Amino acid sequence: MDEDTRYEAVRSRDARFDGEFFFAVETTGIYCRPSCPAVTPKRANVRFFATAAAAQGSGFRACRRCRPDAVPGSAEWDVRADAVGRAMRLIGDGIVDREGVAGLAARLGYSPRQVQRQLTAELGAGPVALARAQRAHTARVLLQTTELPITEIAFAAGFASVRQYNDTVRAVYASTPSELRAAAPAGGRPGRRAATPSAGIPLRLAHRGPYQAGAVFDLLAREAVPGIEDVSGPPGRRRYRRTLRLPHGTGVVAVEEQPGGAARHTSAAHPGGWLDARLRLTDPRDLTTAVHRLRRLFDLDADPYAVDERLGADPRLAPLVAARPGLRSPGAADAEELAVRTLVGAERAEVLVRRYGKVLDAPCGSLTHLFPEAAVLAEAEPHGALGALTAALADGAVRLDPGADRDEAEQALLALPGLDARTVAVIRTRALGDPDVAPPGVDVPDSWRPWRSYALQHLRAAGELE
Repeated sequence: MDEDTRYEAVRSRDARFDGEFFFAVETTGIYCRPSCPAVTPKRANVRFFATAAAAQGSGFRACRRCRPDAVPGSAEWDVRADAVGRAMRLIGDGIVDREGVAGLAARLGYSPRQVQRQLTAELGAGPVALARAQRAHTARVLLQTTELPITEIAFAAGFASVRQYNDTVRAVYASTPSELRAAAPAGGRPGRRAATPSAGIPLRLAHRGPYQAGAVFDLLAREAVPGIEDVSGPPGRRRYRRTLRLPHGTGVVAVEEQPGGAARHTSAAHPGGWLDARLRLTDPRDLTTAVHRLRRLFDLDADPYAVDERLGADPRLAPLVAARPGLRSPGAADAEELAVRTLVGAERAEVLVRRYGKVLDAPCGSLTHLFPEAAVLAEAEPHGALGALTAALADGAVRLDPGADRDEAEQALLALPGLDARTVAVIRTRALGDPDVAPPGVDVPDSWRPWRSYALQHLRAAGELE
C-alpha cells in the first residue's frame, strides 16, 4: 500500500488494516489504528508507520480511544520466511526479554548488528524497541485486568527495573502506571474484572475480520488429549482448556467459543472481534509468551480478507469460501508437543502423558499434567520413530521454535527414520505455522499460493479431504 491508499483506509476507518500499519498525527502527538473513530486528521498532518514501536520511537503516544497496541498482529509475519519474519515471531514469543538481542541474533544465524540493521530498515524500529512496545502492552494489560501490585507488574511485563517501566509507560501512554490503572476502560472493553493472580488474568484475544470459531473448536475437541486438554459445553458455547509449559513456569488457559461464533462482535464499520480467555500463570512473566502461543494456536493474526479474496477467485473453492468466510488454519500452543502428537496419534499421546508427563503442582479439574518434554521422551522411549524425533528435538538437530527456518526444519524432519512426507507436512503447517503447505498426493494448484494451508482447511471442512 502507498501512503495515499493508507490515508483512504484511515478516512473510511477500515478495520481490515488494523495491525497492518499505524498512523500518527503530528499536531496531537498521538498514534492510532486505521479504524480509530476520532475525527480524521488532515493528510498533511499524518505520518504512517509499519509498527507501533516505530511510532513510539518517533515520539508519538498511543491513542487512549482506539488503543492501537491491542490490535491483532500483522499477518505478514506468519507468511514471511525471511529473517525479518522469523525475528518478529521470535520477538512475539519473548526471546529478546529472555535472551537479549544476542540471543535473538544467534537463533537467526546473524550478528546483532545485522539484525538491528534489517529490522530498522524495514520496520523503523530495532529489536529492543519492538520488545519495549510489547512490554508496554503487557504492562497495560496487567495494570487494567489484575490486582497485582504496580511494582510487581514491572518485572512481570519483562522490564529490567521499575524506573525503566515507569519511563516506558509514561512515554507510550502519557500516564503513570497508577493513572493507567485508574483509567481502566469500561463498557464493552476489557477492564479490570476483580481479577487476581489465583483467579487468572482475563483477556480478549483480538482477531480481524470473520472468524469461524466453530471449526477451530471442533478440531480441538477431536484432538484433545486427556490430562492436558479438555473441551466442554454445547456447540457454540464451548470452553477449551489446556496446560502450558512456559519459560518461567506453567500455566492453565481457558478460551471461550463465543455464542453464535465470534462474528457477533463484527459489524460493517468495525469488522473483527475477539475470543475471551483467562490465564492462570505460576509466574506472570510468562504472560507475553503465553498470549503469543495462544494466538498461534487459534490463528488469530491471520488476514481473512487476503485469504478469502485469493481462494474465493478459484471456481472450485469459491462456494466453500462463501460458506465459511474467515476459516482459519490452526497452529500449536507447543510446537514440539504437536510434532510428537502428529507422529504417534491421540491414543498413544494420552499414554505418554500418563507415564511421563509432569504432574501439575495444583491440578485444575481434569487438567493434571504437562505434556512430557522431548528430552524425557527421548530417554524413556529411545527406539523407533518416536525416539529419533524426540532425540533430534532435544539436542537441537530439529528446531521448531518460532524463529526456525521452515525449509531447514522440514529437511531435518524428513531425514529422520519413520517420518513420512505427509506427517512432516502436518508438522510444518501446524507446529511451524506455515500458511502455504501442499502435502504430497493432494492436488493443490499454485494459484492458491500463498494460502494453500487454508485451502486444505476448506476442503476438509467440506468433506472433500481427510
